[in-house]
Amino acid sequence: YFMEKSVYVRMKENGIVLPKALSPVGLYLPVQQCGKLLFISGQGCIENGNYLTGRVGTDVSISEASRRASICMANTLAALDQYLGSLDLILKPVKLLGFVACDNNFTQQATVINAASKLLLDIFGEQGQHARSAIGSNSLPLGLTVEIESIFELV
Repeated sequence: YFMEKSVYVRMKENGIVLPKALSPVGLYLPVQQCGKLLFISGQGCIENGNYLTGRVGTDVSISEASRRASICMANTLAALDQYLGSLDLILKPVKLLGFVACDNNFTQQATVINAASKLLLDIFGEQGQHARSAIGSNSLPLGLTVEIESIFELV
Protein backbone atom coordinates (compact mmCIF):
# COMPACT_ATOMS: atom_id res chain seq x y z
CA TYR A 1 0.00 0.00 0.00
CA PHE A 2 1.23 3.46 -0.89
CA MET A 3 -0.66 6.75 -0.63
CA GLU A 4 0.62 9.26 -3.17
CA LYS A 5 0.50 12.11 -0.64
CA SER A 6 1.19 12.23 3.07
CA VAL A 7 -1.87 12.55 5.30
CA TYR A 8 -0.31 15.80 6.58
CA VAL A 9 -0.06 17.23 3.03
CA ARG A 10 -3.73 16.41 2.42
CA MET A 11 -4.67 17.99 5.75
CA LYS A 12 -2.79 21.17 4.86
CA GLU A 13 -4.45 21.26 1.41
CA ASN A 14 -7.86 20.98 3.10
CA GLY A 15 -7.12 23.54 5.84
CA ILE A 16 -7.30 20.92 8.58
CA VAL A 17 -5.23 21.65 11.67
CA LEU A 18 -4.91 19.00 14.37
CA PRO A 19 -5.88 20.16 17.84
CA LYS A 20 -4.04 19.03 20.97
CA ALA A 21 -5.16 15.50 21.88
CA LEU A 22 -7.88 15.42 24.54
CA SER A 23 -7.17 13.88 27.94
CA PRO A 24 -9.48 11.06 29.01
CA VAL A 25 -12.37 12.16 31.24
CA GLY A 26 -12.79 8.71 32.76
CA LEU A 27 -11.04 5.41 33.40
CA TYR A 28 -10.19 4.44 29.82
CA LEU A 29 -7.46 4.63 27.19
CA PRO A 30 -7.95 7.07 24.30
CA VAL A 31 -6.54 4.44 21.89
CA GLN A 32 -6.36 0.67 22.33
CA GLN A 33 -4.42 -1.41 19.80
CA CYS A 34 -5.33 -4.99 18.93
CA GLY A 35 -3.12 -6.36 16.15
CA LYS A 36 -3.37 -3.95 13.22
CA LEU A 37 -6.60 -2.41 14.51
CA LEU A 38 -6.80 0.75 16.60
CA PHE A 39 -9.94 1.27 18.67
CA ILE A 40 -10.44 4.94 19.52
CA SER A 41 -12.59 5.83 22.51
CA GLY A 42 -15.43 8.26 21.92
CA GLN A 43 -14.05 11.69 21.04
CA GLY A 44 -16.33 14.60 21.80
CA CYS A 45 -16.86 18.03 20.30
CA ILE A 46 -14.41 19.88 22.50
CA GLU A 47 -12.79 22.83 20.75
CA ASN A 48 -9.92 24.80 22.30
CA GLY A 49 -10.97 23.54 25.74
CA ASN A 50 -14.61 24.56 25.19
CA TYR A 51 -17.30 21.92 25.62
CA LEU A 52 -19.76 22.37 22.73
CA THR A 53 -23.05 21.40 24.30
CA GLY A 54 -26.73 21.30 23.44
CA ARG A 55 -29.18 19.15 21.52
CA VAL A 56 -29.87 19.22 17.80
CA GLY A 57 -33.46 20.13 17.05
CA THR A 58 -33.69 22.09 20.30
CA ASP A 59 -30.81 24.58 20.56
CA VAL A 60 -28.19 23.48 17.98
CA SER A 61 -28.67 23.72 14.19
CA ILE A 62 -27.85 20.86 11.82
CA SER A 63 -25.02 22.89 10.26
CA GLU A 64 -23.48 23.66 13.66
CA ALA A 65 -23.88 20.03 14.75
CA SER A 66 -22.12 18.98 11.52
CA ARG A 67 -19.25 21.32 12.33
CA ARG A 68 -19.08 19.72 15.77
CA ALA A 69 -18.92 16.24 14.19
CA SER A 70 -15.86 17.33 12.19
CA ILE A 71 -14.32 18.61 15.46
CA CYS A 72 -14.85 15.12 16.93
CA MET A 73 -12.99 13.64 13.97
CA ALA A 74 -10.15 16.16 14.30
CA ASN A 75 -9.90 15.14 17.98
CA THR A 76 -9.85 11.49 16.87
CA LEU A 77 -6.96 12.18 14.49
CA ALA A 78 -5.13 14.07 17.25
CA ALA A 79 -5.48 11.05 19.55
CA LEU A 80 -4.15 8.78 16.80
CA ASP A 81 -1.29 11.16 16.01
CA GLN A 82 -0.31 11.25 19.68
CA TYR A 83 -0.51 7.45 20.01
CA LEU A 84 1.28 6.57 16.73
CA GLY A 85 3.61 9.52 16.25
CA SER A 86 2.48 9.72 12.60
CA LEU A 87 -0.88 9.46 10.87
CA ASP A 88 0.95 8.10 7.82
CA LEU A 89 0.98 4.73 9.66
CA ILE A 90 -2.79 4.47 9.15
CA LEU A 91 -4.00 2.38 6.23
CA LYS A 92 -7.64 3.41 6.52
CA PRO A 93 -10.58 4.16 8.77
CA VAL A 94 -12.67 1.01 9.22
CA LYS A 95 -15.77 2.05 11.18
CA LEU A 96 -17.32 5.11 12.82
CA LEU A 97 -20.02 5.10 15.46
CA GLY A 98 -21.48 8.58 15.77
CA PHE A 99 -23.75 9.73 18.57
CA VAL A 100 -25.83 12.90 18.25
CA ALA A 101 -27.60 14.45 21.24
CA CYS A 102 -30.98 15.49 19.85
CA ASP A 103 -34.63 15.94 20.61
CA ASN A 104 -37.06 13.04 20.14
CA ASN A 105 -38.25 14.20 16.71
CA PHE A 106 -34.81 14.68 15.12
CA THR A 107 -34.04 12.08 12.43
CA GLN A 108 -31.05 13.51 10.53
CA GLN A 109 -28.23 12.01 12.61
CA ALA A 110 -26.61 10.64 9.43
CA THR A 111 -26.46 14.16 7.96
CA VAL A 112 -24.64 15.41 11.05
CA ILE A 113 -22.10 12.56 11.05
CA ASN A 114 -21.47 13.05 7.29
CA ALA A 115 -19.16 15.94 8.23
CA ALA A 116 -16.84 13.54 10.07
CA SER A 117 -16.94 11.10 7.16
CA LYS A 118 -16.14 13.89 4.70
CA LEU A 119 -13.10 14.90 6.73
CA LEU A 120 -11.77 11.32 6.46
CA LEU A 121 -12.44 11.24 2.71
CA ASP A 122 -10.64 14.59 2.30
CA ILE A 123 -7.59 13.25 4.14
CA PHE A 124 -7.42 9.62 3.02
CA GLY A 125 -9.04 9.87 -0.42
CA GLU A 126 -10.76 6.66 -1.55
CA GLN A 127 -9.02 4.81 1.29
CA GLY A 128 -11.09 7.02 3.62
CA GLN A 129 -14.31 5.14 2.88
CA HIS A 130 -15.62 3.34 5.97
CA ALA A 131 -18.56 1.57 7.58
CA ARG A 132 -20.64 3.76 9.87
CA SER A 133 -23.60 4.09 12.19
CA ALA A 134 -25.24 7.32 13.36
CA ILE A 135 -27.32 7.15 16.53
CA GLY A 136 -29.55 9.71 18.22
CA SER A 137 -29.25 10.10 21.98
CA ASN A 138 -31.19 12.09 24.58
CA SER A 139 -27.89 13.14 26.17
CA LEU A 140 -24.15 12.56 25.92
CA PRO A 141 -21.36 12.83 28.49
CA LEU A 142 -20.58 16.40 29.61
CA GLY A 143 -23.64 17.62 27.72
CA LEU A 144 -21.74 17.40 24.40
CA THR A 145 -23.67 17.56 21.13
CA VAL A 146 -21.67 14.92 19.23
CA GLU A 147 -19.37 12.04 20.16
CA ILE A 148 -17.65 9.68 17.71
CA GLU A 149 -16.05 6.32 18.43
CA SER A 150 -13.94 4.75 15.69
CA ILE A 151 -11.76 1.92 14.46
CA PHE A 152 -8.74 2.40 12.17
CA GLU A 153 -6.39 -0.09 10.51
CA LEU A 154 -2.61 0.26 10.49
CA VAL A 155 -0.51 -0.21 7.36
